[in-house]
Amino acid sequence: MSAPRKIPRDSLTNLVRQVDSQPQGELPPDTVPTGFPSLDRLIGGGFRQRDLVVLGGDVGSGKSSLALAIALRAVSAGHRVSFFSGEMDEDRLMERALALEARIQVDDMRSARLSEAQRAAVGAAALKYRNLELHVHPIVGRDFDEVLAPAWDEDPALVVVDYLQLVPPPISRHTQDEDSASSVRSLKALALDRRIPCLVIAQLPRLIGDRADPRPTLDDFGVLGTVKQHADLVLALYREEMYNPGSGVEGATELIVAKNRNGPTGFIDLYFYQHWLRFEDMLDPDG
Repeated sequence: MSAPRKIPRDSLTNLVRQVDSQPQGELPPDTVPTGFPSLDRLIGGGFRQRDLVVLGGDVGSGKSSLALAIALRAVSAGHRVSFFSGEMDEDRLMERALALEARIQVDDMRSARLSEAQRAAVGAAALKYRNLELHVHPIVGRDFDEVLAPAWDEDPALVVVDYLQLVPPPISRHTQDEDSASSVRSLKALALDRRIPCLVIAQLPRLIGDRADPRPTLDDFGVLGTVKQHADLVLALYREEMYNPGSGVEGATELIVAKNRNGPTGFIDLYFYQHWLRFEDMLDPDG
């Protein structure tokens, strides 16, 4: 029998030094806040380096909008973000970002149905984001490494992938589930190797909307259980109005923390302004 593996002394020394040197109430340097205070409090300040974070929800629940909001709040806090989108190019994504920040509808902006105040809000949003480091890339490539290669020259603090089922696997398998499972494992390995958090949007192939409780669970993520096994943090969106129209509060959203490898699970109350595609923290709104 081999001897037990000892923890390197340098690792212990560095961890103690970090704890001792960190000012009271300040985030550790390996953390990227989501910008949603209630979520950040629950998960220890934000997404941590080396973490694979998976965000799922039903079709139309707002997964991409929430991922974009987190990316925008991260860059506004001074972090560099690489955003990979399989459904929108850079122009369309930034159009959404301006509408979200200015609190206007995308269709109104595209058709020039804006008041003077709304035009000013769009201009202010454009100035805010002009020099921030949000780098947008399409999910284009024949294999996993080729798709994500554009990020590494940018040295991002956070990578966002929208969405998992569009990422080509390192090696093609026989089914979509096998392909996605392979991509999950590779994304976790990437987060570890590059020492960054990776936020991945995922469709929920096993979600059944008419069951007694349609709130997403870990098992709904499917992909042969790899999300349940390999993700450090699993988030799921639930909007009651999608399943019981006329009941509950329109726009009220539960962001369920279904798995948290480093802390508690629970849920966060958000509000979704669907016409703006904008989420806000109900306990700590932006104002």
